[in-house]
Amino acid sequence: MERVLEVFVHQYTNNNIYKAYCDRINRNPSNVCIVADIPFLPISFFKTHKVITGQEEVQLVFESSGTTGENTSKHFITDKLLYETNLIAGFEYHYGATENYTILALLPSYLERSNASLVYMAKTLMSKSKHKANGFYLNEWEQLALTIQQLETNKQKTILLGVTFALLDFASAYPLHLHNTIVMETGGMKGRRDEWTREQVHSFLKERWKINEVHAEYGMTELLSQAYAVKEGLFSPSKTMRVLIRDLNDPFEVNSSGTGCLNIIDQANINSCCFIATDDIGTVYPDGSFKVLGRTDYAALRGCSLMTA
Repeated sequence: MERVLEVFVHQYTNNNIYKAYCDRINRNPSNVCIVADIPFLPISFFKTHKVITGQEEVQLVFESSGTTGENTSKHFITDKLLYETNLIAGFEYHYGATENYTILALLPSYLERSNASLVYMAKTLMSKSKHKANGFYLNEWEQLALTIQQLETNKQKTILLGVTFALLDFASAYPLHLHNTIVMETGGMKGRRDEWTREQVHSFLKERWKINEVHAEYGMTELLSQAYAVKEGLFSPSKTMRVLIRDLNDPFEVNSSGTGCLNIIDQANINSCCFIATDDIGTVYPDGSFKVLGRTDYAALRGCSLMTA
């Protein structure tokens, strides 16, 4: 807890946008004594302001998807190495050595954008993996199916990382028997299909590909840490990430567990903002794991948003 409070003081002192927000709601280092008192910056600020802590030069910009005419979130990254190192550490905390896996990324729409954080994530994993079969796919389903079948024949551990609508389309066209492939969905229908519940999506993928579980990744443009679910949509956060609950009716009431809106402490966001009030609704359990149930009614549709449970 002491470390988190030190981070709050650092960002209050060195992040002009965050300090202005804290001062507006009368929260500052003199009256913030526990984690629950720390102000969580509404995620919408990433659409309207340049949220940076410190004066370092920007090395990379992540930008969210959005509908025509909509403001998109921009996350200004001043330390690419910090992001890449933290990403690998979080992945390996859940799955073991990245080098053990072939990474296949089915990310149409994301690949068509030059600054999608999900694409950068996949590139970073592929760079660490160094497997010759690593690759991105738009709509080359036949080639993807052949690659997966060859990897299955070789008993090569593989992760198929895909946006939800693309996984559903691919599974519809190519039923497979997967024994060595982890299917990991990242959420997102983007208007391509009728919205399905997570249970419907996972049930369909499990039936088409004869697998016991569908994994999931929880991340967003505004965060540098990820959480992963290995079954039933129950996410486990990386070591630099902690998820809290804020009351649906009182945004300043924050608890360590329960059901409400998700507040996220992301210590990898030390150069932007570590304290983010998201628009996701979920349940956080006493052990720190969590489920995402949907989004608040007022939240804009986001390409990487997860489906209602």
